Amino acid sequence: MVRKRRTIPEIGELVIATVKVVFDKGAYVTLDEYPTVDGYVPIGEVSSSWVHNIRDFLKEGRKTVLKVIRVDQAKKHVDLSLRRVNEKERREKLLEWKRAQRAEKLLELAAKRLGKTLDDAYISAGWIMEDAFGEIFTGFEEAAAKGVKPLLKAGVPEEWAEVIAALAESYVELPEVKVSGILQLVSTAPDGILRIKKALIEALNSLRGFEVSCKIYSAGAPKYRIDIVAKNYHIAEAALNRLIKKALDTISSLNGTGSFTRL
Repeated sequence: MVRKRRTIPEIGELVIATVKVVFDKGAYVTLDEYPTVDGYVPIGEVSSSWVHNIRDFLKEGRKTVLKVIRVDQAKKHVDLSLRRVNEKERREKLLEWKRAQRAEKLLELAAKRLGKTLDDAYISAGWIMEDAFGEIFTGFEEAAAKGVKPLLKAGVPEEWAEVIAALAESYVELPEVKVSGILQLVSTAPDGILRIKKALIEALNSLRGFEVSCKIYSAGAPKYRIDIVAKNYHIAEAALNRLIKKALDTISSLNGTGSFTRL
């Protein structure tokens, strides 16, 4: 089971839940990341539209992504929402969950090689990697790409860093991911084409420092397709957000307008 440092989730947090019992007015769930916490989804939080049959949305034994809307610390109980989780959030949470599961398996292997426990692995390496890289599996990816150095720099003890780097080299592949969208830029000024070009150039320049490749090409004026390729989803998303913000801010400063649609 994937570990969390906290024993109870926070309001607004996305969680992986397994549906336990479904009633006409709601459903009880267990939280995969917080096994000591009980969860409940009231029927009003199942869908934004009218719910004819709650079992069309929540089925016993199924896993789903939910958002925490209320927390009772004393009772270790949370109320949850399905309708407040959008598709992007659901996709990102499932990816985060899968990566956390892979990270835990690798930490377990590292612990066995060192004659330690999984608890030791989290304390001596896992939480340090999470603090340094944002998530534990990103630390394994860094080790797969660059060896032991990024782990030592993050503060992972040498004996753990060497074993983790060896495991990363053997078990962690670094497939590239791509995120795409359509950027629309409009300027009615006499030199509108030059202003749009300036916005695109500024947007590309904003990616300096990101380890990504980016292509921008016409999808039929005034639309431009953006493709960003990176070694993982988190880097790709961060780069895309930076590029889009810069493009929209620049065209706005030049008295134009813009919008972005995710593909």
